[in-house]
Amino acid sequence: MMKMRQIAIYGKGGIGKSTTSANLSAALALSGRRVLQIGCDPKRDSTRMLMHGRLIPTVMDLVREKGDRDISLEEIVFPGFAGVRCVEAGGPEPGIGCAGRGIIATFQVLERLGALDSEIIVYDVLGDVVCGGFAMPMREGYAREIYLVTSGELMALYAANNISKAIERLSRNKKSLCRLAGVIGNARGTPGERELIAEFASRINSSLAAFIPRDPVVQQAELNRMTVLEFSPESAQAGHYRELAGTVTGEPVLTIPTPMEIGDLEELALSYATG
Repeated sequence: MMKMRQIAIYGKGGIGKSTTSANLSAALALSGRRVLQIGCDPKRDSTRMLMHGRLIPTVMDLVREKGDRDISLEEIVFPGFAGVRCVEAGGPEPGIGCAGRGIIATFQVLERLGALDSEIIVYDVLGDVVCGGFAMPMREGYAREIYLVTSGELMALYAANNISKAIERLSRNKKSLCRLAGVIGNARGTPGERELIAEFASRINSSLAAFIPRDPVVQQAELNRMTVLEFSPESAQAGHYRELAGTVTGEPVLTIPTPMEIGDLEELALSYATG
């Protein structure tokens, strides 16, 4: 029996985690894998392109409406493109409560219902690790392979570096299973972007798992409420997501990161900005 892989995609808000996650899940499913994608962002839009634009009910909405003991599997797990099973954690009402608690409650419900049963689980997690709730997939052993999504922009690198600090801190616990699996470059068109991200990955004791070029087909696909894999399966961009899926399903090189000092990170980014 194939071992279950538990993968988390972290990065700065707006950097393209959900686009990356959805297209990765689609590519994995099209290759014959049984995939579960869990959106861990209160915006609840992680699985939207897999669901052809539909915003599915969130676990937190149902918990508030019915209580966590009266929820059925069919109410929170929905089949999407290529058979990807989709879940959205959701969060509290705006301005009320801690969004991270939505993740904790979601995992408790999914475990009770036996929903965490797939060859590959992809967790799409809110980018800035600002509370224990968002670190829960790493801290509690759900996500064992962490990928950081970043562009060559300083604030994106800054967020990725901060998340590597969380991984490093958690790894001090001998029972911790989470490790850094790689850095995914999601291009914004900055100078020397691929080389910068690759060097950043090396500096934090990791490697560049994939570099996804900037391509208008991504926006075209999303305007049509589809992943790139469905909208334009023969495109070069779809090929990049397939390559990422191949990397993810290969033998991972898992490391404990060595986060950069902020001054060193700024100096690195500046060296590429000025050529």
